[in-house]
Amino acid sequence: MTDTRDFDIIVYGASGYTGRLVAEYLAKTAPDGIKWAMAGRNEVKLAEVRDEIGAPADTPIVVADADKPETIGAMAESTKAVITTVGPYQLYGEPLVAACAKAGTDYVDLCGEPAWMRQMIDKYHDQARDSGARIVFSCGFDSIPFDCGVWFVEEAAKDAFGAPAPRVRGRVRAMEGKFSGGTAASLKATMAAAAQDPEVVKLLVDPFALTPGHSGAEQPRGDDISHEDDIGSWTAPFIMAAINTRNVLRSNFLLGQPWGDDFTYEEKMMTGPGDAGEAAAKGVASANPLGGDDAPKPGEGPTKEERENGFYDVLFIAEKDGESVRASVKGDRDPGYGSTSKMIVESALCLVEDLPKSEGGIWTPAALMAAPLIKRLEERAGLTFSREG
Repeated sequence: MTDTRDFDIIVYGASGYTGRLVAEYLAKTAPDGIKWAMAGRNEVKLAEVRDEIGAPADTPIVVADADKPETIGAMAESTKAVITTVGPYQLYGEPLVAACAKAGTDYVDLCGEPAWMRQMIDKYHDQARDSGARIVFSCGFDSIPFDCGVWFVEEAAKDAFGAPAPRVRGRVRAMEGKFSGGTAASLKATMAAAAQDPEVVKLLVDPFALTPGHSGAEQPRGDDISHEDDIGSWTAPFIMAAINTRNVLRSNFLLGQPWGDDFTYEEKMMTGPGDAGEAAAKGVASANPLGGDDAPKPGEGPTKEERENGFYDVLFIAEKDGESVRASVKGDRDPGYGSTSKMIVESALCLVEDLPKSEGGIWTPAALMAAPLIKRLEERAGLTFSREG
C-alpha cells in the first residue's frame, strides 16, 4: 500500500444506525493527523449526519454503493482502511471485500455470519495476502471481547502453568444491552441462505467452519442447561457463541495452534445460583430475542441512554491438569452498539497506526493484533482486561 492515498480511514455506511455511532466516535476521538471520511449511497443524508454528530464541516463525503462495484473499487483505492457497517454482509459485503483484497486496503467489519465469512476466506484470503490487505471480520462485541479474552487468559495460563491451557470456558457473567434491527436482519438472511443451500447448513454446524483444511478436538456444544459448581451458577446457551467460538478456533489456527491441537473452547451465559438461576437458565434457553413479532427492524437500536447505561462482564476460565486461571473482560457501554462502535474504530486505528506492515490475509482480531488492540481498548474505549486468579 502506498502512502499517497487520500484517507487513512473511511466509514462506509455512516448514515445507518451503527455507522452513525462509529462516525460520531471517530469525530470525537480521531488522533491528530488521521484523515477520515464518511461514505454511503446518499450524499445529502451523509451531510446531514455529519452535521448532526458534530463532525467538522470539512469532513469529506464519499459516495459509494454496493450495487455499483466501480464506486466500491474507487473507495477502496482511496483509503488505507475501510470500516464497514453495511450488513447483512452476506447480502451487501462481498463487493467491498473483493475491492479491498484487490487494492491492498485494510478492512474491518462487524460480521457475525460464519457461513459467509468462510466463503470470503475461500475466495479472497490468498489475494489479500498477496496484496497486503488485512481483512478482519467481527471487530465488535462479536467477537473482540471473546476472541481477545481467550488470548488474554491463555497468556495468564502460560504465566501460571508455564504452558497454554487446552481448555477454556467463556461465561457471560453479566450484560445489559439490546439487539438491533441489523442483527436481526443478519440472522434472517442466514436462515434464508441455509434454507436454499445445504452447504450453508454444514458450515453453520461445523465448529471448524473458519479453519479450511483443519479440524481439531471435538468441541463442547454449549447448548445445554447445567450447574457449574466452580463458578456457583447455572449456565445457559449464549446466542453469540455460534460466531465467537468459530473465531476463537480460527485464531488458534492462524497463530499456529499455540493453545494445542486438542484445544477446546465453550461459551455460555451465567444465570445465577439456586432455583431462580435454574429458572432463568430455562428461560434463556427457550427465548429468541431476535425473532417474533417484536423483533427490531433495520435501522432500530437502543436509545442513547440505554447505550450509556449498558455494560458487559465476561469471565474466562483456562484449565490445565486440574488447575485453573481466570480472567475477565468488561465493557462500559451496551455491548452491541455503545461499545461496538468504539471497538471497530480502535481496530481500524490499530491497523493504521500500530501495525502498518503486518502480513495480509483474512484475519481474526486476536490473531492479528491482540496485544496492541487490547492496549488501545483499555486506554481509549472503556474496556478492561483483568486476571482474576
